[in-house]
Amino acid sequence: MRKANVHYKDEFAGILYETEEGFAFQYDENYLKKEHAKPMSLTLPLQQKTFESNTLFAFFDGLIPEGWLLNIAIANWHIKPLDRFGLLLSLCKENIGCVSVTPTS
Repeated sequence: MRKANVHYKDEFAGILYETEEGFAFQYDENYLKKEHAKPMSLTLPLQQKTFESNTLFAFFDGLIPEGWLLNIAIANWHIKPLDRFGLLLSLCKENIGCVSVTPTS
């Protein structure tokens, strides 16, 4: 089961991981307690309950590059184009914007 740390700006915000049924995302308790905590998206509002989905959440899927940049990554890192979670883990460590995704050790 692959897992990823999700950061909002430089703060650890939660964990995204694969499950037998698909994917799950859970905000970190400490992040939720912060006064300035922001949701990852409107579809992932701040809450303690774990979000679950059969497919990769649209917000996280939208972080994956498209077009020629995606083609370069697929060719150079030999990631299967349909492995959206693998692409997310490999390509979204330093995104433009507030959210970054890094694989857990």
